[in-house]
Amino acid sequence: MENMMASSVVNFLNTTLDWVRLALDAPSARAVVFGYHISGHLFVEVLLGVVIIFLLSQKSYKPPKRPLTEKEIDELCDEWVPEPLIPHLSEDMLYEPPVLESAAGPHAIINGKEVVNFASANYLGLIGHKKLLESCSSAVEKYGVGSCGPRGFYGTIDVHLDCEARIAKFLGTPDSILYSYGFSTMFSAIPAFSKKGDIIVADEGVHWGIQNGLYLSRSNVLYFKHNDMNSLRETLEEISISSKRAEKVRRYIVVEAVYQNSGQIAPLDEIIRLKEKYRFRVLLDESNSIGVLGSSGRGLTELCKVPVEKLDIITAAMGHALASEGGFCTGSARVIEHQRLSSSGYVFSASLPPYLASAAITAIDILEENPNLITKLKNNIAILWKGLSNITGLTIGSNPESPIVYLRLEKSTGSTKDDMSLLEDIANRVLKEDSVLVVTSKRSTLDTCELPVGIRLFVSAAHSESDLHKASESLKRVAALLLGGRK
Repeated sequence: MENMMASSVVNFLNTTLDWVRLALDAPSARAVVFGYHISGHLFVEVLLGVVIIFLLSQKSYKPPKRPLTEKEIDELCDEWVPEPLIPHLSEDMLYEPPVLESAAGPHAIINGKEVVNFASANYLGLIGHKKLLESCSSAVEKYGVGSCGPRGFYGTIDVHLDCEARIAKFLGTPDSILYSYGFSTMFSAIPAFSKKGDIIVADEGVHWGIQNGLYLSRSNVLYFKHNDMNSLRETLEEISISSKRAEKVRRYIVVEAVYQNSGQIAPLDEIIRLKEKYRFRVLLDESNSIGVLGSSGRGLTELCKVPVEKLDIITAAMGHALASEGGFCTGSARVIEHQRLSSSGYVFSASLPPYLASAAITAIDILEENPNLITKLKNNIAILWKGLSNITGLTIGSNPESPIVYLRLEKSTGSTKDDMSLLEDIANRVLKEDSVLVVTSKRSTLDTCELPVGIRLFVSAAHSESDLHKASESLKRVAALLLGGRK
């Protein structure tokens, strides 16, 4: 039977080949098929169509399923090599920062030696302030050191509500909400409002906490050039023209008041103008500007004379000027209430330790009672700027009003790694030789910011003029030694 079927298939193929040869050798020839006269070209086309249909209708070959033997399982297990738990750590990733043995005030102790500290964002010099210490002591005696629960599950203490009301009153907003950790404020607030399909336009220089929030939101994120309003306008214009659904999705602009990665200050008045023109919402991070900018320390809105209600969401960490910890978000009552149900950092984290909330309240009280702290800070920034002018091989890349004085290389080596190595050599030498503590803008391996690396000096109102002169003279001397010969 099988021989007869094979013979039939061979005869069919031979006949088909004869027809194809007829069609190719004599295109005008006509073949008789099933009693009909068919031209050679038409026959070839029909035949090819039949073959294609036949091939498409065939099931793909699948090998017979059978369970693996014990031997085969063992061989596969022996061959399998799991991915490493952590990536390979190169030498430049291994870093041990200086360890403080005292409070992070304008002067600190490192390895038993007193140094001038420009590595802590203690802008108003409130670390170790007598009133803050008394406030914390009283709160610890009354509440203990922790809350042992999230805000929605018996972790809300009256001092939390007092702190939220105090922040809202200070900034002139309807309401505010406390977070347990500064960074969690940014990367919890963003995904609480912006979801998959929404559009976020962010500055390319935002810090990692914001970057993480953008990632967790799963929104469509576009970056504009750092602090470049022309780039922002072009990006907003392109979105408005190209996206037919632009009016139907939520759209946000995300910026920092004072950029941690450059020390630049955002031009809020221009951002608000573009926001209103293209119908976007604005999320502003004021971590490095609250208590610093404006005549009374109310931040960038006060500096740029922008009504606070024009901002949709304002976030800030309290571990800088307020010398506490945690963070807050402030805005309309609806914006705040939404986060109490949908912001992961608020819902799932144990609430801020009560003594830190008490410290934040006291810090705001001290700021309002002593506006001269802001004047002293501004004077110190100006003194340091003057002292660092014409520093060899380096240039100041920050804004003259920024509490972060940011030094970057005049001429990059072309490699971020090599640039960082040069800057770390400078920082290490000024610490070792002159007892001045400064830090480089060392970033996490997850940080996608591509702004130039640099040396950051956090200026404090508690620094004396001699501290500022010592830092500037030390940096100028070491920079001349290490960078003076570079072309």
